[in-house]
Amino acid sequence: METLLLISQEEVSQRISKIQQGLFVQNIGAALICDNANIYYCSGRVFNGYVYIPSEGDALYFVRRPVELTGERVIYIRKPEDIPALLAEQGYALPETIGLELDLIPYSVAQRLVSLFANAKMNNVSAVMRQARSIKTAYEIEQLRQSGIKHEYVYSNVPSLYHDGMTDMELQVEIERALRLAGCIGKFRISGNSMEIHMGNLICGDNADSPSPYDFAMGGAGVDPSLPVGSDGTMIIPGMTVMVDMNGNFTGYMTDMTRTFSVGKVNDLAQKAHNCSIEICHQLADMAKPGVEAKALYNRAIEIVTDAGFEDYFMGHRQKAGFIGHGVGIEVNESPVIAPRSRDVLCEGNVIALEPKFVIPGVGAVGIENTYVVKLEGMECITKATEEIIALD
Repeated sequence: METLLLISQEEVSQRISKIQQGLFVQNIGAALICDNANIYYCSGRVFNGYVYIPSEGDALYFVRRPVELTGERVIYIRKPEDIPALLAEQGYALPETIGLELDLIPYSVAQRLVSLFANAKMNNVSAVMRQARSIKTAYEIEQLRQSGIKHEYVYSNVPSLYHDGMTDMELQVEIERALRLAGCIGKFRISGNSMEIHMGNLICGDNADSPSPYDFAMGGAGVDPSLPVGSDGTMIIPGMTVMVDMNGNFTGYMTDMTRTFSVGKVNDLAQKAHNCSIEICHQLADMAKPGVEAKALYNRAIEIVTDAGFEDYFMGHRQKAGFIGHGVGIEVNESPVIAPRSRDVLCEGNVIALEPKFVIPGVGAVGIENTYVVKLEGMECITKATEEIIALD
């Protein structure tokens, strides 16, 4: 028999309490959670079923699969229609308002679930879950630190994986193998359906200037129209950059880190733009404290870029990204978002990936991305690989 909760009860209580605070503010009687990432957040594992979270009281875990999970408040069901009677057996009154993850689940699923709660009003609980997950517990931050250590280790070995005559795809495959052997889970979890990617992104030379349909800072053409992002088979040659932005999910919590590599030296423009990226990260790390508006970080980055004269290349050349950073954790696109119209305000415990990048025609992408923990005195970097352009040869 397996235990459902793979994290401590104290840890679970902290997380459920944050969700319940959000439910109270939104006047939502209870939430019924079925998204894999949110189930993982509430229990420490993914299962097929639902987490029922009342605005007051204990959460209940309604499980369909796998069989033989045990634990307090674990209840097996055959179908969601079993839930109302089981709630009554546990002494729970049906809520007048039920919160569902309407940003994430299909319309037909939402209609089925709301029908379980007679005459209940349906409300969207997606923002409540995003807010709760955006402020990491000490346990979550430790999981991220461990991912960062292993992420850094693999990146330090990238030059040893390269040999003359390689294409970008061949190098990416070797990095993917190294990541998996180092313990990477392999899942690059992304919320919603607006972005898709496999084990990460490796972009070489002018492929960095290929517009992508996805909302990534760097695009790339990819090798097939069914997944038009990333490596496209470009041969790695001297003077060209190779930007590596690969999977950092070693613990269920993923760090996001980008480093730039090259064969031989890059031109002065590319080198100066790369140095500008490092400067942006360092300045914003000092500036980013609890209470600071996310858009203020973006605006400061734009000031630095404009003063340096690199605005034509910042966050893309032919097509530009509209952000320079984002929250990370269980998924790679969490809150807060560092963008010009962001309404987010930084909180202690936010974990943010900053990625001020540039695309230099004829050379490729330059810049870095680091994952940071927001603390009272500023942000702490937990992805500590060398920030300079790293020689492959």
